[in-house]
Amino acid sequence: VQLVESGGGQVQAGGSLRLSCAASGLTVGSYIMGWYRQAPGKGELVATITSGGTTYYADFVKGRFAISRDNAKNTVYLQMNSLKPEDTAVYRCSAGSSRYQIDYWGQGTQVSVSS
Repeated sequence: VQLVESGGGQVQAGGSLRLSCAASGLTVGSYIMGWYRQAPGKGELVATITSGGTTYYADFVKGRFAISRDNAKNTVYLQMNSLKPEDTAVYRCSAGSSRYQIDYWGQGTQVSVSS
């Protein structure tokens, strides 16, 4: 199983990025797919999407980020708008049997937001 993230980079505050998580060895439509982020000293759940399409967002990204899934491409996305410096982190894709039961992790992609 591999989860490969892409789309990270450097952006100014207020900008946008779209992260992608391409999966192989598993079907994204059969798992709860999620995005977590890790900044120095803390790790946070950002968003998840279930096999039925139900989404969950952490309060600190509600209204700014959107998680989606393309079953045909076996890929999960995280659209990030109105980025803030505090969004700076390594963003990692996850696949699991529940929101906090993670079976597989991606390596992560760095997102850096400057003020």
